[in-house]
Amino acid sequence: MVYVLFQLGAGDNWLSWLFFLIFWGGFFFFYPRLMLSQIMWKIERIAEDLENMSNEAKIFITKKISSNHDKKLKDSVSNFFEFFVIEPVSLDPFGIVKKLDFIIQNEKQRFKYFVNQIAPKMDEERKANIQMGLAGGIELHTIAKIVRHYVELIKQTKSYQIALVLQMQLPLIERIAKAIFKGTKALTKGEPVGDGFGPLVAAKLIGNKKTKEIEEDVVMAEVDMNGRKCFVIKAKGPGGRLGRPGKAVEKLVKKYKISRIITIDAAAKLEGEKTGSIAEGVGVAMGGPGVEKTYIEEVAVKNKIPLDSIIVKMRSEEAITPMKKEIKDAVPKVIEKVKEAVGRSKKGERVIIVGVGNTSGVGNTSKDAEKVEKWVDEQAKKEKKKKKKSKFF
Repeated sequence: MVYVLFQLGAGDNWLSWLFFLIFWGGFFFFYPRLMLSQIMWKIERIAEDLENMSNEAKIFITKKISSNHDKKLKDSVSNFFEFFVIEPVSLDPFGIVKKLDFIIQNEKQRFKYFVNQIAPKMDEERKANIQMGLAGGIELHTIAKIVRHYVELIKQTKSYQIALVLQMQLPLIERIAKAIFKGTKALTKGEPVGDGFGPLVAAKLIGNKKTKEIEEDVVMAEVDMNGRKCFVIKAKGPGGRLGRPGKAVEKLVKKYKISRIITIDAAAKLEGEKTGSIAEGVGVAMGGPGVEKTYIEEVAVKNKIPLDSIIVKMRSEEAITPMKKEIKDAVPKVIEKVKEAVGRSKKGERVIIVGVGNTSGVGNTSKDAEKVEKWVDEQAKKEKKKKKKSKFF
């Protein structure tokens, strides 16, 4: 069509030239608006989907707190979804870890206080699950708010450029939001998630040994492994907790002469790598803001303690959603890697083994670990059945 118009415009007929100029003028004027309206329709729909997920997460958490929820409880949960944390000033990096630690502990206390206020009769493990669920719900709510902010900004400014940038980011944003939504439900229910791999390995290593709480929300058991005395550490389960493994390691290093520290954690994989694949390295395998990691690094450097790390790879979405069979199946292989790492120390020496991660659904003994493994296998079977049904229909 453009070719035909060009041929018409190339003639001596002034009407043809006029029509040619009007067409292209209109095209350049209306095309960006047409494209903007198409993009706006798409991002408006996704913004609504995110808001619906956020609202559904609120309702789900409220129902888990109380089946007979009233307006007061709904309003309390809804208001708490607006909770925020302000990062400390980092212009002068000296003392930033202590500042972060202080803010994080304040945040934990506020979550505990809120859950105690709305569910005073609930047991401690369920309270821990609700706290984790609220943390996920707040993150989902924040994503929904940010997307809505840009949607409204585009409407006001009619900016095609901002709309394009947001459109390019939306597939990733939507993928993350769906994972958080699924993870929020799993954590609220107290189901094992991918990030619980470290605590699961620790529970298997503890076996039937008696555990004791050595730090806030952190349990430890002494285990003999090939003639070495191992202090196995994990967050206290089966409620959803992260604990303070860094402070726990610091206490043990001050009390005993430690020859090696081994950390086990979930790690983000690259696309193309297999979920459940294992890698070994040195350093502290631990995510998060870095406070607990710093405590371990400082005592290790001060006392010249070698740091071994073992990771199992998974997508970031898989870390916060119910644990997959491929992740669970990596446990025996990691235990063998742990034994090899322990073997690098001399007989009679003491070793610290830290199962890093969210212990949601993961108890503190091998019996609890077996329950998790059974649950994961059952979930995998259900997923297979669902896939078969969806293919059939």
